[in-house]
Parts: sequence; C-alpha cells; structure tokens
Amino acid sequence: MILTVTPNPALDVTYTVPGFRPHSSNRVAGVAAQAGGKGVNVARVLTALGHPARCVLPLGGPTGEAVRAELAAAGLDHAVVPIAADTRRTVTVVDAEDATALNEPGPELAAAEWDALLAETARQLPGARVLVLSGSLPPGAPADGYAELVALGREFGLPVVLDADGPALLAALPAHPTAIKPNAAELTAATGLPDPLDAARLLLRRGARSVLASLGPGGLLAVDRHGAWRCAPPAAVTGNPTGAGDSAVAALAAGLGGNAGWQAILPDAVALSAATVLHPRAGRFDPAAYRRLRASLTAARIDPVASTAP
Repeated sequence: MILTVTPNPALDVTYTVPGFRPHSSNRVAGVAAQAGGKGVNVARVLTALGHPARCVLPLGGPTGEAVRAELAAAGLDHAVVPIAADTRRTVTVVDAEDATALNEPGPELAAAEWDALLAETARQLPGARVLVLSGSLPPGAPADGYAELVALGREFGLPVVLDADGPALLAALPAHPTAIKPNAAELTAATGLPDPLDAARLLLRRGARSVLASLGPGGLLAVDRHGAWRCAPPAAVTGNPTGAGDSAVAALAAGLGGNAGWQAILPDAVALSAATVLHPRAGRFDPAAYRRLRASLTAARIDPVASTAP
C-alpha cells in the first residue's frame, strides 16, 4: 500500500467554460466536484492503475463531509483526522486550451489537530511501502511540518516522496526526503538558479536524495547523486494541466515501491502526466493516451554524475 498524506485537502470544483474570457460574463457548460488536494489526486491515480493506496487527511465541517462522501463513493481508501474548521474549496475553470485555478488557503489547524495528523500517519505506516507527502501546509501547521512527516517515514524505513514548494519544501530538506518533485518555477524560487539541472543539484546538496522536476512541455528531469536523466513527450498536449504533477508523483511512488530506476519511472511519469492533461478533471487520466505514450517514450541520460559537493 502507498500512503499519501494531504495536510490541506479540498473539495475541488471544476467549471467547464468553453471560450472562457476573464473580466466578462461566462456561461458554464458543466460543473463537477470531487475530493481533492495533491495527495488525494495521487491516490486516485494510483488506485486507477491498480496500486493499493490510502489517503490520510484532516477534514472538518460541511465541506469536509462532502469530501469524505466523495472519497467513499469513488472507492478511495482513506483515514480521516477530524478538525473543527470547515475544509477549503478550490475552483478550476477549464476551457479547450488551459485552466485557471482559484485556491483557498485552507482552515487553520490547532496544534492538537496537527499532532493528531502525525499520530494517524504513524498508525498507518506499518502497512505502507511508500509515503507520499503532497501539497501546501495549512495555516497553523508548523513551518517544519513536512520535516516531521519525512522523519516519521524514514523511521519506518520507507521511501518518502515530497511534493511541496517554498518554505515548506526548504524546511523539509534536512530530513532527507527520498525524492522531491518541484516544477521549473519552484526550482528557481527555491534556489535562485535559472537552470533546472543546477537548481536540482543544489537541492541535493541541501538534503534531498533525488529530484524529479516538471519542465512543462519539456517533460521531466530526474537528478540524483548518480547522474541526470530526461524524458519528454513527442509533442505538447493541451487541456487541463491541473493534477498533471500529481500523476507524475503517482508514477514516481509506484516506481519506488517496485524498486524501479529512472529508465522505467521517467517514461511512465511523462506518459501519465500528459494523459492527465487530456482529461478535464484532476486526479484522472486518459487511459488510451497513457498506454500509447508509454509505449513510445524512453529516458535519456544527460549527465553521468550529479555532484553533491558543497
């Protein structure tokens, strides 16, 4: 079982708006709502691929009940930590070309509620083979909250995948996550370096064991102390990119759980990400596109050694 922890889950509401125009009146063609948050998306993709997954997440209020109900209806295994405040909502407006997201900050967690999330994670870890930590930290969480969760996973001897950005990512690096998954903008923001390979190497020096970086249409870059690899789709795909990074994390977690190397993980992650862009809702992918792309992709080694010297 792959365990995902989503400290700041949401009810994801998606509006389909053909020809969406900002600063004007738009007619909504379709509305869909589902349990969301990056870790929930990861678990949803893993479950669709046939990999057992379980979500740990704090939920509260009427919105939290809606999230819990959708998780149950979708058949997603989950463990809920009750909180007093109402769970947040996110809104994504999708047209034929792209998506616009509006993300609420989320409810403030009391110290006891954060401790309960840690305790529930620890209770679930003996049955896990990989721990995935995804998304923003909610208001009230410790600044080094992800460092606590990474250390917890390492205590149980598990590979730990961290998908976070900003201060939450930087504070977790000294705990040595097995893999982190920033995108190109997050790499630059974390390091001040414009080149993704240089930035990834710096994050290795700061404590990450490996870096899987999303480069948008440029595919994925993987860097560890043994070298660097790259894989990109044959052509750019358009649609809803929301959740594409979560699908890459799902492929990464499945690969780590099966002791796969980058030559297998990267093509799978790129194919799954691209197939997710082709689906209008996060946490879901186009199966036919995934199979077609996966059969055509290979990873290329671009650098034999990624030094971690200061």
